[in-house]
Amino acid sequence: QVHLVESGGGTVQAGGSLRLSCAASGRAFSDYAMGWFRQAPGKEREFVAAIMSGGSVTRYGGSVKGRFTVSRDNAKNMLFLEMSSLKPDDTALYTCAAGYWPDYDYRGQGTQVTVSS
Repeated sequence: QVHLVESGGGTVQAGGSLRLSCAASGRAFSDYAMGWFRQAPGKEREFVAAIMSGGSVTRYGGSVKGRFTVSRDNAKNMLFLEMSSLKPDDTALYTCAAGYWPDYDYRGQGTQVTVSS
């Protein structure tokens, strides 16, 4: 069992930056691939980024590639998402997830990101 808690969301102007964090507790964080997803009102959940267990392999959704960077600290059971050049379309509830790529067994409750124009 893995418990995930996101933080770092907020309201930012277009062009700004935010850093999201995901704290994991429970067993074997370093064994899991970790991912970020987002969902805006009225839209389907969208894949944002993933990082494999060792931290050296990452994947990004097309709409965020080049603007977002995913990283992890296995010693501290932490996952991060650095977001830059934010756009109003990035407004969504961001959740982190843990599992074995490409499936995720555990998800957090999410942190809201709002980008104003």
